[in-house]
Amino acid sequence: MYNKYILAAYIIWIVLASLFAFYLYCKDKKMAQKNSGPNRIKEKTLLSIACMGGAIGSLLGRIVAHHKTDKVYFSFIINISLIVQIAGFIILLLLAL
Repeated sequence: MYNKYILAAYIIWIVLASLFAFYLYCKDKKMAQKNSGPNRIKEKTLLSIACMGGAIGSLLGRIVAHHKTDKVYFSFIINISLIVQIAGFIILLLLAL
């Protein structure tokens, strides 16, 4: 009975985290272009938001802003996070049916 509410909450969380991740990637790219130095967003923060539900936004932020695209570990962590988040969605979807 509550599985549909859990699925809805999960979707809302993924959307909000992805929007925030996208914003962070675009903001950090602008800061990198301005040579903001120590004021930039830490790589740990960018990767953490991807792991906490923002993998889609992180992936899109990397593509749109052309930011951190040469870092192999960024690709690895974001792709693994995306797979886990999609698997979680599928499991919750199957439970809600």
